[in-house]
Amino acid sequence: MTTLTVTSRGQVTFRKEVLQHLGIRPGEKIELDLLPDGRATLKAARPAGTIANFVGLLAGRSKKVATIEEISEAAAQAWAGKE
Repeated sequence: MTTLTVTSRGQVTFRKEVLQHLGIRPGEKIELDLLPDGRATLKAARPAGTIANFVGLLAGRSKKVATIEEISEAAAQAWAGKE
């Protein structure tokens, strides 16, 4: 179990190993769900995208026609944080 200290301003700093365990990198967001019994769950906030938003994002950006394999590879790299 990891113990964190709360500052006088009510802030908590998460240790690097905790953030790595959650898969959170600098600049990313964290979701905190408060439970009725005084506990909370903490997890990495992941964007909930839809295929309609993805297709709309690409509309009119290129005249090139991509294969399904090229689209899948581009999407996989984008989700992995690569460009």
